[in-house]
Amino acid sequence: MAKATLTPTKLFVLDTNVLIHDPSSLFRFEEHDIFLPMVTLEELDNNKKGLTEVARSARQASRNLESIVGADLINLDLGCPLNINGNRQQMGRLFLQTKEITVELPGLAGSKADNQILGVVFDLQQHNPQRQVILVSKDINIRIKARAIGMLAEDYFNDKVLEDTDLLYSGMTELAANFWETHSKAMESWQEAGRMFYRINGPLCKSFLVNEFVYYEFEKPFHAIVRSVDGDSAVLEVVKDHLQAKNNVWGINARNREQNFALNLLMDPEIDFVTLLGQAGTGKTLLTLASALTQVLDSKIYSEIIMTRVTVSVGEDIGFLPGTEEEKMGPWMGALDDNLDVLNKSDDTAGEWGRAATQDLIRSRIKVKSLNFMRGRTFLNKFLIIDEAQNLTPKQMKTLITRAGPGTKVVCLGNIAQIDTPYLTEGSSGLTYVVDRFKGWGHNGHITLMRGERSRLADFAAEAL
Repeated sequence: MAKATLTPTKLFVLDTNVLIHDPSSLFRFEEHDIFLPMVTLEELDNNKKGLTEVARSARQASRNLESIVGADLINLDLGCPLNINGNRQQMGRLFLQTKEITVELPGLAGSKADNQILGVVFDLQQHNPQRQVILVSKDINIRIKARAIGMLAEDYFNDKVLEDTDLLYSGMTELAANFWETHSKAMESWQEAGRMFYRINGPLCKSFLVNEFVYYEFEKPFHAIVRSVDGDSAVLEVVKDHLQAKNNVWGINARNREQNFALNLLMDPEIDFVTLLGQAGTGKTLLTLASALTQVLDSKIYSEIIMTRVTVSVGEDIGFLPGTEEEKMGPWMGALDDNLDVLNKSDDTAGEWGRAATQDLIRSRIKVKSLNFMRGRTFLNKFLIIDEAQNLTPKQMKTLITRAGPGTKVVCLGNIAQIDTPYLTEGSSGLTYVVDRFKGWGHNGHITLMRGERSRLADFAAEAL
């Protein structure tokens, strides 16, 4: 019998941006070895000062390095084992650059940090011909340069939720024309507290997720939400029709099927976490604010609205802003003011004075907060809205969602096609991350809004440009 040949483990050379993006990346390479060039350590040191998320990540990465290297400086050339601090499944070793490497690469200036890293990769290839030496970086340009001179280079994939965002959970499923023929055998129906329920049985039930919407658009349209799944059986609840004027929320009606589904999630007190995805003009902020105002001022389920967003500029930064935290956040909250104008005009019966009084009352119940001061806070009975959530990393998203105390509802809004944060992609955005991780949880709801309802100009621009 022939002996099984063992495939040699790979040697991954990490760029600084990988450690800053995910400080725990050192423990994510399973049985493979990691090599850190000296310039990576230098850049890590240069980024450690300050109160930014980058500085925090740099400090955490440095602490992880110290825990791996420890005091065992004698055998540094042999590598330090990575199976420490509960990471027992990591079989690889960490190697640090211990000698100067001077490699002349064709067409590249040697002093630049990126080119020094490429020099290290080239040198390791020469000394380890039997192993795959792979550069891992979040920087597209260094990966292109590496491939141009015949080196292997990859993005850091560990925190990537999906390779293709078209596969991302949309929150709804269209039912086939023969759905009732295959699923209505032994069907039960009943009413409870004015709501209509159906218990259906059939092969499709296994694929349903709790709080997923299902719709049937044939001879008798049927829109429902999945309330529970048990093997081949599922309980569906008919959704409230917010397309009808009598079911408006703060004077706002849904204009399409997805908006109707979104309002059902936003108005459900049993759902603690809602994610709304959609391109510009699909009504994410307007629907959320309308439902928030109804539940804070009318039904008094929540005590106040807290709104926050990631302060990433589209153009040049306008510098420091004067005033309090709320005043500094003012320029970022144009979307809030625009939507409040629409909501305030929806009451035709109130005169100018009435509208002005309402505007003051509404503003007194909405607090605008900066993300920078969220650590250590706990929100009780609040309606927390996180706008532009696609610009958050998974770590920042976790920090924000864990602020929620008893009775708090968190709503994340965003468009993963408009990411302004460096090194974040559609697949690794914190918004994509939570949509994928929360799906199927009994107190979570998600919907992807499809149709723009802002104006014919905005809709055409979103498609054509």
